Amino acid sequence: MKAMVIVAGADGGTLEVRDVPEPTPEPSELLIDVKATALNRADLSQRAGRYRQEATANRGEHVIAGLESAGVVVATGRDVDGFSPGDCVMAMCGGGYAERTVVDHRIAIPIPDRISFEEAAAIPVAFQTEHDALVTRARFEPGASVLITAASAAVAMTGVKIARFLGAGTIFGTIADASLADRVRGIGVDEVLDAFADDLVAQVLEATGGSGVDIVLDHVGGPDLERNLELMAVKGRLISIGRLGPFVGPIDLDLLARKRLELIGVSFRTRTIDEYAAVKQAMVDELGVALADGRLAPTIDRVFNLEDATAAQYYMEANKHFGKVVLRV
Repeated sequence: MKAMVIVAGADGGTLEVRDVPEPTPEPSELLIDVKATALNRADLSQRAGRYRQEATANRGEHVIAGLESAGVVVATGRDVDGFSPGDCVMAMCGGGYAERTVVDHRIAIPIPDRISFEEAAAIPVAFQTEHDALVTRARFEPGASVLITAASAAVAMTGVKIARFLGAGTIFGTIADASLADRVRGIGVDEVLDAFADDLVAQVLEATGGSGVDIVLDHVGGPDLERNLELMAVKGRLISIGRLGPFVGPIDLDLLARKRLELIGVSFRTRTIDEYAAVKQAMVDELGVALADGRLAPTIDRVFNLEDATAAQYYMEANKHFGKVVLRV
């Protein structure tokens, strides 16, 4: 089969189209004929050799890029329950940039009839990541105020959509490009904030009557940490999801203690398959019907062909997209 293989190099890895052996499903796995796969920021770190999700890591001598896919089941392991050849599924996975991949059946999600393979490929990472962060980790309740950093980023905008769907109070979103303000409002942000504004904390406090926001979903990291803590309400929860900026930032421990804030990190890199399955099920239970009937849907920016994966990654790296970038296999 053809796959986009990561080739290590002194200046970071590159992607090459290669013929590689087709994976063989383990007893609990599905063999998927991949129709589409989506890009994530982590793909860039994966290409550079700095990212690995242990539970879904590639097997064999080749490291194939990609962390999610959608396609058709062509074979099942002997312990698989609930799936058969011919079923259309989407899942987080290892080696998504390939004609075929394997996934544990416990983390596979049936694709509703109305959803295309390209749309389905854009769902697993973004919707599971943001639902887990907002609902499970931040203990979201309807009416809570939420601030989402880098709100125009593909995964972050999914957090906006989920918060809006679940009944958030005021949703704040930071953006670095003012030209995207109307588009971000269109997906559910109430208060669009300039990410570089000197008075950002003051704006949030004024809009919340001085109390601050209940939940911060942070996709930036170090540069925003100090002010995020300042603009949070007493007993607020900050979920560190991504690090578009530097990893390290200053922290006022007295402020953390006085406000009784919670600073929570999330990642799939150290999760077990059982933990993946729990995240998947929680998301499907709450959002599955809305995804099936169209009330929730991913935003697709552009679709490339598999062999153009390198160009697709450079396009994403240049921040030219608004929504998910997808590869058609």
